[in-house]
Amino acid sequence: MLPGLFLKKFGRTFTAMHLLTPLHFNDYELIDSGQFEKLERFGTYFTIRPEPQAVWSRKLTLQEWERMAHVKFVPKNSSSGSWKKLKDMPDRWRIKYQLSEDHEIVLRLALTSFKHVGVFPEQAVNWNYIYRSALDLKIDQPRVLNLFAYTGAATLAAKAAGADVIHLDSIKQVVTWAKENMTLSGLDHVRWLVEDAMTFVKREVKRGKKYHGIILDPPAYGHGPNGENWKLEDEINEMLKLVSQLLDKKHFLVLNTYSLGFSSLILDNLMDQYFDKSIERETGEIYLQSKTQQKLPLGVFARHRQSF
Repeated sequence: MLPGLFLKKFGRTFTAMHLLTPLHFNDYELIDSGQFEKLERFGTYFTIRPEPQAVWSRKLTLQEWERMAHVKFVPKNSSSGSWKKLKDMPDRWRIKYQLSEDHEIVLRLALTSFKHVGVFPEQAVNWNYIYRSALDLKIDQPRVLNLFAYTGAATLAAKAAGADVIHLDSIKQVVTWAKENMTLSGLDHVRWLVEDAMTFVKREVKRGKKYHGIILDPPAYGHGPNGENWKLEDEINEMLKLVSQLLDKKHFLVLNTYSLGFSSLILDNLMDQYFDKSIERETGEIYLQSKTQQKLPLGVFARHRQSF
């Protein structure tokens, strides 16, 4: 983590912008990136996948990449494609992430037709934050809501810290995948919901519900299970307004966005709009550091906690 990348002044208040990258993810490694692709290691298997942010040149040659790689994703269009196996490997395998000396999460990976494998490894910095924040609240079973929750690594981080977690995603298959990850990790009793995030949050506000932690990792574009539309720049303002009404006095919030051109300053302005500036806050950018010493940007984040 590189804190205080730069400072911006609001009166007498200084807000530090941060660069965060995972430091202890033994089962993951970014080997190299460039020419709109990235070479990664997940456990013992190496993959080549498209990466729109990697506008620079590779440090290693394409031949070196393909000698290392077990599989390469070949796009058919902007949203789907197929995998070309260069070496023998299974279509499904597992990796582990150590949250603490006492807690390890297990994640099942798979070769999907959307280039994803079931985990966003850069998010490990947020898994650690969620785990620590849930513990630091010093509340028996803090209530945590994970929206746009995907295959559930953040859910498992909160659950490992003793939280009572609601995991919500609009796609039934990834919720089923998250359940499998929970079982593999030796955890249980998560509440699973297949629902549109905005619809659920509006209903919870009307019910007067409160949460000690809320996690949001919304896509740039998406659809709810009943055809509801989500476009990040159109919906994020209302979403944060509603989320601010759901948070208990003692709470933490994690917001991560991955959208080309979306600045951490946008998140900082949104946070100023709905949350007290005196609350412990971090905003900035998440990246992966490659073995060839490139920094691959993979989203902007804002997070805060109030534990008193």
